[in-house]
Amino acid sequence: MRPIREPVGPGQESVWDYPRPPRVEAVDVRVTIDLGGDRIADTRDVVRVLETSHPPVYYLPIDAFAPGALVPTAGSSFCEFKGAARYFDVRGGDRAAHRAAWNYPTPSPGFEVLRDRVAVYAGPMDACTVDGERVLPQPGGFYGGWMTSMVAGPVKGAPGTMGW
Repeated sequence: MRPIREPVGPGQESVWDYPRPPRVEAVDVRVTIDLGGDRIADTRDVVRVLETSHPPVYYLPIDAFAPGALVPTAGSSFCEFKGAARYFDVRGGDRAAHRAAWNYPTPSPGFEVLRDRVAVYAGPMDACTVDGERVLPQPGGFYGGWMTSMVAGPVKGAPGTMGW
């Protein structure tokens, strides 16, 4: 089944116009992440990865996170474009989210800017925002994109979309 593009409204981007292989770009936005009642990250030093059919994945500098918020944990995965990822448990206040963040310590050529940056799954957090707008997690549990009002889909991740 092929997806049907949603109409693109003013100020929106279609995920179907994002490239494959993905593109990394710096963006002038403020990103915040809250967990356990604590603000664990707040920065304007943000890059995003754009890939066909996916909402943007936002990467923040590791040092933008509160001390102790990122705890290395077991496991890894591999992206055909970005390379081998490692995972972190995310801690804030009285909460911990297992394997809720990842980074690429030795990224593939073209993705070197991600080396000292971390992406976070929005779902387990109390809140993640982009310029004050609360984001929704990308559907499904595998991908880590952040849905905002500027994104038009449909997006990959929900049941029935894995073959896109």
